[in-house]
Amino acid sequence: MTFRHERLPNGLEIVAEVTDDALSTSVGFFVRTGARDETDATWGVSHFLEHMVFKGTDELSADEINRRFDWMGASANAFTSEEDTVYHAAVLPAQQHEATALLAAMMRPALRAEDFTTEKLVILEEIRMYDDQPPFGADERCRAAFFGFHPLGRSVLGTVESIEALPVEALREYHRRRYAPGNIVLAATGAVDFPALVGTARRHCGDWAPFTESAPTAGVVPGRGPGQSVFEAIVRPAATLAYGVRMSAGPAGDDPERFAAKLLATVLGDDSGSRLYWALVDPGTAEQASCHHQDFRDAGLFTTQLACDGADATDLLEQVTDIYATAAAGGITGAELEQARNKLAGRVVLVGERPRRRLFSVGLEWARSGHYRSVADDLAIVERLSLDDLHRVLAGWPLHGPAAVVLAGPGGSADGSDPTDPSVAAADDTQ
Repeated sequence: MTFRHERLPNGLEIVAEVTDDALSTSVGFFVRTGARDETDATWGVSHFLEHMVFKGTDELSADEINRRFDWMGASANAFTSEEDTVYHAAVLPAQQHEATALLAAMMRPALRAEDFTTEKLVILEEIRMYDDQPPFGADERCRAAFFGFHPLGRSVLGTVESIEALPVEALREYHRRRYAPGNIVLAATGAVDFPALVGTARRHCGDWAPFTESAPTAGVVPGRGPGQSVFEAIVRPAATLAYGVRMSAGPAGDDPERFAAKLLATVLGDDSGSRLYWALVDPGTAEQASCHHQDFRDAGLFTTQLACDGADATDLLEQVTDIYATAAAGGITGAELEQARNKLAGRVVLVGERPRRRLFSVGLEWARSGHYRSVADDLAIVERLSLDDLHRVLAGWPLHGPAAVVLAGPGGSADGSDPTDPSVAAADDTQ
């Protein structure tokens, strides 16, 4: 694998991980914008704009965009997160130019008022559907409880109220500011012709007007210090299971401890062979029990997800806390470390063999940090992690400590308490 990088005069960065023996090419535009960059008045605009990019340009209709991707045999899609919006396509190497040119054209959408009005109805339905199906918005509610007023607590979708109030002029202005070339990375992986990729970018992106915007004020991010536990309940009488989400602080994306945090989460809550698995899933007391670590630029968190019978939810959440407390008190064993290390190393290699998966590793890392890590670099990091590293994370970010917990279920027996009790910060969302 060979890494290549170039920057156009207008600020657009082009990066590629070239694999000579690859049989496919993946390409994508990584825009450094997401829910954390929004205000109350533009809540949900990043995800809304993702939809609008597929509605066509001044020269191309939505149908024409779909037909062109289909003609190439491309697998194309997009997603929006708290910090990034990504548009990507996987094609045969011969289609590299066509796929890149089409994605570049889409980065300058028409943003027609009539399309905006129609797509607003689609997004409102998406929000309502998300709230009406498991886990009934518990994950986003928990994130909001954990981050409080910090922008990372915003739902990527927005709310019914924020989307209904969003004007098309605000979406157009957001696109002008956030989709400036200096805020975008064009990344490619696999069988990449890098000189040709740069040439396509110069031809189709070189005239994009630069725009400089100061970074928004982020506010205070939850960290290691003592915090306050928060509990909320979402009541869904028709639910057959209860769904619990628990979030506590973890290493941020700029903290070297984040790698050990991911290994620790594998030991404690991987979907097989972890402490949560053997204690809750294997005996059949829970349908799902998992833990993972997620990091943002300036914040991180451990997220535990639980699905079980409503009558057992409160007891099992307490058992999860006990499992974490036991790990903090007694440490991790050498056998657990080696098993988790093998899992992570295997996943790194499997991702590395697929250009489409490597695209996200390369593009997101460069967009967030301006650094490139090869598969060999990632493997070396995993191999260097020790028990001391895991124990340092356990001590610095105690998973059994203060946490935000949201429990969604049939009510009453779902959380073992009355959600309307004034001593519990509960949200009764019965519909």
